[in-house]
Amino acid sequence: MKTLLVLVLCSLAVVCLTDGLFVEKEQASTVVRQKRAAGELTLTQLESLSEVCEADLACDDMMDTDGIIAAYTAYYGPIPY
Repeated sequence: MKTLLVLVLCSLAVVCLTDGLFVEKEQASTVVRQKRAAGELTLTQLESLSEVCEADLACDDMMDTDGIIAAYTAYYGPIPY
């Protein structure tokens, strides 16, 4: 009985590995979370980014010249939504 269970589990592992069910971490992250374009953000989301950026003087200055998306990304990383 134990031998049969081990054989079934091994065959299942082989099938999973050969069918491409496992992917690299970078590939999975691009599939799961696609980045949005700047035009897809709502007015509320842009206002939220602006409020965060206004708390930092350097980010606020950059926001005035380069825009909210560029400033937020430069100082705080990728946009969370």
